[in-house]
Amino acid sequence: MEAIFSKEIQAGLDQARIDAMKKSSRLRVRVDGDIHPVLHMWKTGFALPSDAPALRGRVDLYDGAVHLFQCLIITSSDEAGERRYEFKRATAVSDAPAVDFEIDEEAPAGLIEDAR
Repeated sequence: MEAIFSKEIQAGLDQARIDAMKKSSRLRVRVDGDIHPVLHMWKTGFALPSDAPALRGRVDLYDGAVHLFQCLIITSSDEAGERRYEFKRATAVSDAPAVDFEIDEEAPAGLIEDAR
């Protein structure tokens, strides 16, 4: 059974759904100093509220204060009160610098000296 609502009621329900997603999500996108809440994210992209600007290019994706990805994105569609973006590239951010040598799996974790 499908319920049919008037346009005003449907718009109110859509807005309530988007407001709930904004409050429950910790994900944020930072672009040129501006921060936008991410409604939800999937493997190939993410969605922002429909009032978000049409973003394109490099953005930083955060989970709270943790920097997750540096991404290249394009705007793909607007639907159901969401503006959807697709990743062209999403590179995970690392805390440690990249190494340019092979790390031996058998290497000791530290050096213990004899203090006698």
